[in-house]
Amino acid sequence: MRRVTAIFTAAAAGLLATAAPAQVFAHDNGQGLLGETTDRLVTFISLGVVVFLAAFVVIMSMIQHQLEKRHDHSKPAPKAGW
Repeated sequence: MRRVTAIFTAAAAGLLATAAPAQVFAHDNGQGLLGETTDRLVTFISLGVVVFLAAFVVIMSMIQHQLEKRHDHSKPAPKAGW
């Protein structure tokens, strides 16, 4: 029963934490933080998301490659022979 109460309390706190900032910006008649939403704004933000995700994948792949190279370098050399 404690687990259910804890989950319910955490969910309620999360909802309240996200509802409070929404009330601060509610007086703008539906406009976002950047003003009126236009096709150009949506296009540039979408392009930014695509570029960020591509750069994130490339950077994380480079980091993983370096870590695997370091890991392989630390392994003992295979013994010669049968």
